[in-house]
Amino acid sequence: MLQTLLELEGNILLWLQENLRNDFGLILFQIITHFGTGGIFWIALTAVLLINKKTRRVGSMCTVSIVLTFLVNNLILKNLVARTRPYFVIEGLTTVGMRPSDFSFPSGHTAASFAAVFALKASGSPLWKPALVLAVVMAFSRLYLYVHWPSDVLGGAVLGAAVGWAGAWLVQRAEQALARRRA
Repeated sequence: MLQTLLELEGNILLWLQENLRNDFGLILFQIITHFGTGGIFWIALTAVLLINKKTRRVGSMCTVSIVLTFLVNNLILKNLVARTRPYFVIEGLTTVGMRPSDFSFPSGHTAASFAAVFALKASGSPLWKPALVLAVVMAFSRLYLYVHWPSDVLGGAVLGAAVGWAGAWLVQRAEQALARRRA
């Protein structure tokens, strides 16, 4: 069963390479994926949200979500699952640009992106819609550049969504606790 899934995922990546790969796409998706490296875009957005008093609550939710995502995704799950990147396994798959050396599952770029989206959504911020578009494009870039298996990206999206909601919930609970103390 696992072998069948790996073959299916490998065939999806090879199909992308054979049917969608072009010079413009490679440049575009390398730029997009670069903005997701280390969660840099989402950290910058969070910093901007934290600066403005009107959006500080949203920024707090994003901060907690991104930090939790890093802890769960990069420190726990990647090392626990220890999945090899597809370019080490799939014969005929040609990568361009960076070749991450850490483990593959789940996709950190995707997890951080979806954590921010779901924290924004949970906070009621209208920014969640454009953030969702960017998160989907960022997730696809990881496939287009052949640095993740499709299930890595799916796992990152699910993890990010769950942690994004959880981060927003934790901030709401902390706000409620502070309000009770002040009362």
